[in-house]
Amino acid sequence: MEWLILLAIGLIAAAVGALVGLGGGIIIVPALLFLGGTSMLDPVSPQIAVGTSSVILIITGLSSTLAYMKQKKVDYKLGFILFIGSAPGSIIGAYANKGLDMSQFSLYFGLFMVFMSFVLMFKNRAKPILGTGGMTRTFTDNEGTHTYSIEPIIGTIASFIVGFFGGLFGIGGGSLMVPAMIMLFAVPPHVAVATSMLLIFLSAGVSSMTHISLGNVEWLYAAALIPGAWFGAKLGAWLNARIASKTVVLLLRLVLIFVGVRLIWQGIM
Repeated sequence: MEWLILLAIGLIAAAVGALVGLGGGIIIVPALLFLGGTSMLDPVSPQIAVGTSSVILIITGLSSTLAYMKQKKVDYKLGFILFIGSAPGSIIGAYANKGLDMSQFSLYFGLFMVFMSFVLMFKNRAKPILGTGGMTRTFTDNEGTHTYSIEPIIGTIASFIVGFFGGLFGIGGGSLMVPAMIMLFAVPPHVAVATSMLLIFLSAGVSSMTHISLGNVEWLYAAALIPGAWFGAKLGAWLNARIASKTVVLLLRLVLIFVGVRLIWQGIM
């Protein structure tokens, strides 16, 4: 029974994560913490939940990235520039996770989620940081032609912060990277989501190695989550191609608020 539950969690988490560029960790981590200790699963510590989620994010990131590559929405140069900062950040975040207990983890994670949802409310009012010496990119989709630019130094600093939170919370960093790409650099939402999944795949590979070395992975749970995550990511990428950019941002905000409030409540109680 628990295998079917984990399979469903992996499917839903990856579908939602690939749809809005979060990777699915914001669903997998809370789900493991909530189910741990019930009749369904054995107790799960925050460290085990995060470590197991990091391994699943590799599968989710790879599956969705391959799908977005076929749709030609991945900005490879932008993704690899951001990875330069996110790689060391994810390692440091994974080690910092050791110092968090259950209530602290839930509260901080929840506040972070809600904060990012409110930040997205003002994305249209934010002035993109378009540097004269930055890397200018042009992307055309069914909504028109979009031009955006990113300064490599600013992008590297931002991605370091993203990687840190990704390693700390096991979320892959998409919760911060997608809003950052949309607000700071005017990256089209569909491109931001697709590129975020590439970044999640690369960063999760780094952070998961750290969590594995620390013994933070429950491999039986991971084995049950992986099949659902693979097909869920394909489903999320398919849905993303069929909805408008504004809808992608709205769904992103709703998911962040829902999960954030649930975690804050869990942390307080």
